[in-house]
Amino acid sequence: MDLSDALWRKASRSTAEGDNCVEVADSPNMVALRDSKDPSGPMLLMSRNEFLHLTEELRKL
Repeated sequence: MDLSDALWRKASRSTAEGDNCVEVADSPNMVALRDSKDPSGPMLLMSRNEFLHLTEELRKL
């Protein structure tokens, strides 16, 4: 998946201090996550359904 033109946004739970900075980019079928402190580093790619399931499970914690 080519994300060179992706529009990344900081996740709502990221902190202003910069220690928990997650960015999210989505397309019609996929969601990508990355560490905003390392934008050229590894990314986690998942389907929109997988992302929705992940966020539902995280809200239970």
